[in-house]
Amino acid sequence: MNTLLKTSLALGGLVLASSPLYAADYVIDTKGAHATIEFRIQHLGYSWLNGRFNKFEGQFSYDEAQPNNSTVSVEIDTTSIDSNHAERDKHLRSGDFLDVSEFPKAKFVSTQYSDNGDGTASLAGDLTLHGVTKPVVLAVSKIGQGDDPWGGFRAGFEGSTEIKLKDFGINYNLGPASETVYLNLSVEGIRQ
Repeated sequence: MNTLLKTSLALGGLVLASSPLYAADYVIDTKGAHATIEFRIQHLGYSWLNGRFNKFEGQFSYDEAQPNNSTVSVEIDTTSIDSNHAERDKHLRSGDFLDVSEFPKAKFVSTQYSDNGDGTASLAGDLTLHGVTKPVVLAVSKIGQGDDPWGGFRAGFEGSTEIKLKDFGINYNLGPASETVYLNLSVEGIRQ
C-alpha cells in the first residue's frame, strides 16, 4: 500500500472517530409507557396539585464518549393534561390556562447539553408553551443504559426544572404560591 493511501485512510479514520456521527439516536418509549412528563403546582399555598401529560413523543441523540454533543426534542399534546379530575382538567385546557384550542402542542428543543462528569448534566433548551418560547434549563441525571430483553438497546434519563406561568402568558391568578410549576421528566429511549 503506498504512503499516500495509508495517510488518507488514517486521516479518514481520525475524522470518523472524532465525528458526532457515532452518537446513538433514540426514540422515547411512550408506546411502552416508559416515559412520563409530570407537573406539580401549589394550590393556593395549601396543598400540591400533581398531574401529567399523557401524550407526547420525542427523540434524543446521546454519545457516551462525547455527551456534550447530545440533543433532545420533545413535543407534548397539551390536550392530554391529566390532573385526575375531569372538571379541573377542562379548566386547565381552557383559555384561563393552556388554551389548547389555540395551542394544542408544547415543544422543547435542546440548545446545549453540559455534562458534569458524574452522571448529571444541565440541559438548556427552548420551551414553547401557550404560544411563547422561552429558554429553560433542566437538571438531568442519567439512570442507566443497556440491552433490553427484546434484542434492543435502551438508555434512560430523568430531568427537572421549574417555570413561571406568567413567563408563558398564563396569567390566571391563584395567588403568589401558585405562580411556579415544577416539571419532572423521566424518559427511556430505544436506540434506533
